[in-house]
Amino acid sequence: MKYQIGKAGRIVVAKFGDREEILKSISELVKKEDIENAIFFLLGGIREGRIVVGPERDEIPPIPILRELKESHEVLGIGTIFWEGDVPKVHFHGAFGKRDIVKVGCLRDISETFLILEVIIIEIEGISAQRRFDSNSGLSLLEI
Repeated sequence: MKYQIGKAGRIVVAKFGDREEILKSISELVKKEDIENAIFFLLGGIREGRIVVGPERDEIPPIPILRELKESHEVLGIGTIFWEGDVPKVHFHGAFGKRDIVKVGCLRDISETFLILEVIIIEIEGISAQRRFDSNSGLSLLEI
């Protein structure tokens, strides 16, 4: 295990409106506010999206299983923001529910707000974490 100890910095409360792109909007916000490391909480509605619900097999590199969210869902989740070079990498896992069906996964690529989405970003100060591409896994992994 590797770790660093930081402290909470600024807290940003954001409201995304209908049809705003979720991951893109979070990325733009942290760029604008110059937030280097953060944790965030998100709740509200998602109109559509694509989530990873696990690897095909337990092997490296993993082959992701993707599921499309093709209609509105309730969403609740948590994510992190660490930069890879000059790009903030938003990593978000959430629960996505519609009627009696709940899916849990990592939101990727496509993501659009339905009606309203509330995002609370808590800046983490005093650490030097970042993401780096790992050729073995094919993923941008956290480096501390």
